[in-house]
Amino acid sequence: MYQQHLQQYFGFDSLRPGQAQVIDKVIAGESAAAIFPTGSGKSLCYQLPALSLPNLTLVISPLLALMKDQIAFLHSKGIDAATIDSTQSWEESQSVMQRIRQGQTKILMISVERLNNERFRQFISQVPISLLVVDEAHCISEWGHNFRPDYLKLPQYKQLLNIPQVLLLTATATPAVIADMGTKFALPEENIVVTGFYRPNLNLEVRPQPDKDRQQALLDTLNQSANSPTIIYVTLQQSAEQLAAWLTNQGYPALAYHAGMDNELRTRIQHDFMTGQQHCIVATIAFGMGIDKSDIRRVIHFDLPKSIENYSQEIGRAGRDGHASDCIFLAGKSGVTVLENFVYGDTPDLEAITAVLQQIQANSPQWEVILNKLSKESNIRMLPLKTLLVYLEIAGIIEPMYSYFADYRFKLLADENYITNQFQGERQAFVQNIFACSAKARTWHTVDFDALWHTCRAERKRVVAAIDYFSEKGWISLESKQMTDVFRVKQSHFDLQERASYIHALFTNKEQSEIERLGNMLQFFESQTCLSNRLAQYFADDKAPVQCGHCSVCQGQPATLPELPIPVEVSDNMLKAWCDPFIAANQVTPSTKAITRFLCGMAMPIHVQIKARQMSGFGQMEHIPFQSTHQRICKLYPSLMP
Repeated sequence: MYQQHLQQYFGFDSLRPGQAQVIDKVIAGESAAAIFPTGSGKSLCYQLPALSLPNLTLVISPLLALMKDQIAFLHSKGIDAATIDSTQSWEESQSVMQRIRQGQTKILMISVERLNNERFRQFISQVPISLLVVDEAHCISEWGHNFRPDYLKLPQYKQLLNIPQVLLLTATATPAVIADMGTKFALPEENIVVTGFYRPNLNLEVRPQPDKDRQQALLDTLNQSANSPTIIYVTLQQSAEQLAAWLTNQGYPALAYHAGMDNELRTRIQHDFMTGQQHCIVATIAFGMGIDKSDIRRVIHFDLPKSIENYSQEIGRAGRDGHASDCIFLAGKSGVTVLENFVYGDTPDLEAITAVLQQIQANSPQWEVILNKLSKESNIRMLPLKTLLVYLEIAGIIEPMYSYFADYRFKLLADENYITNQFQGERQAFVQNIFACSAKARTWHTVDFDALWHTCRAERKRVVAAIDYFSEKGWISLESKQMTDVFRVKQSHFDLQERASYIHALFTNKEQSEIERLGNMLQFFESQTCLSNRLAQYFADDKAPVQCGHCSVCQGQPATLPELPIPVEVSDNMLKAWCDPFIAANQVTPSTKAITRFLCGMAMPIHVQIKARQMSGFGQMEHIPFQSTHQRICKLYPSLMP
């Protein structure tokens, strides 16, 4: 049956290697995993079976732009697919849900965070689902790169929603990650299909470069082929801006691209690159997912990548048309300390974890929390804070119910009487009450939900729906802020210290894994054997040639990365002069790791409150390995918690 669909909907006569094997498993009602290289047709492994499966195919995708591209592609093939996302109006999402209830929509794509919404879970639990698809499935493993904490809950959701089978898709999974994915979803080993990672058209080159020579080496490389579509990867947003400006000043036009930019500007830069109006982008890792430009001829790493996985994903954007493309690393170790600091900054202190658990115990049976506020109070960065909450969900201590904006305010764009007169009877009275209970300060009205409840028993949900409607009609300009997450506390009588210590150990193990990942990456770049083969072996591909003939090692130029300069020795007295003001500024005595994070210049929530950046010690040790500095701080302040 699916051969007919393959031709009818997708215009293909045959499948690529691995695709048939995976599709056969899915059609037979079994769970499977497809570990295929970038651009090798992973998506078809769920798109084709979805046409034959009796019920909905639910796809978890990590990026809104990817979802929209996939939906547009499926619509172009005459396949009824949809998404429910934050950009939709209430009417749009209701229309999608109606089509799903009626069985018209075959494929629904959502972000994993959508499942945190209890109302959505309630809706989707009433819909029969044939298949759960997890795109970028390596995100489920704490031993993989780009770990996303909410992905950890997907095995539970599969059970909760009674989904009989799952399909995992990824291009970058090591043997350890593949095993972890398989264990979490109980996949038989024979249902995990690895087609190979080796790309014969990619020339891998590691060029050792001292820091002082890197910019000129980059410019010389670019000038060898001036109009070749090129992505240059850097670690920091500031580096992207500075390097793009320098290249442009040297006569080689380049544009920066990073997550700190305005969305409209990023979209325009991406469009110009995709259409060939701009040839060179200097980007952080924000530029990549969803970039399906087939003729990228060069990917240059100006800074150290975050991991072998990131490196492979980034070079995987080159040469998708099958033509020869160059992947060049202007190699040095100068960025390794910055990358290590990212890792150490994401491990919460034991006291911080304990404080969050105490708050949960104190707020049973329902915990309402503004995550930004909790991040500041606990001094835990946002990503590890979300990870912590997921650990607590998996342990059965809390359960997400719903989220809401605490504050709404609006500015009138149409006359108040005009808006009121659009309604009749009880509805008109309800609208009048909204305006009466929304105090005005100059031009902005703030909605008082408590007053509305006491005045006319108006439920918050109905009020929000009404002002959203006013906004859609162009009658008001609406602003909402203070996103509040509501959790049901399922357990409150747990051993506080035991639970905090257990969770802290999970974070510490993950930290050690990330540091080892950086060490593996440095070893890879200094490999004495074929880089293409080493890379393929790392991703469980044992079919790659032992010598590819098109990497710098095979061409007789194995690399030794330039060593870092020996840092200037800092005396204990100087260290104390830097640390003492920081310790004094904290209301609670900081741990030695918190002091080390300050000296290494890491961005922590507490630093904003105490104006740490303005202190003379901030970032003074950023070029020195975290562990070396931490050992010194432990000796300097032996009475403090580690």
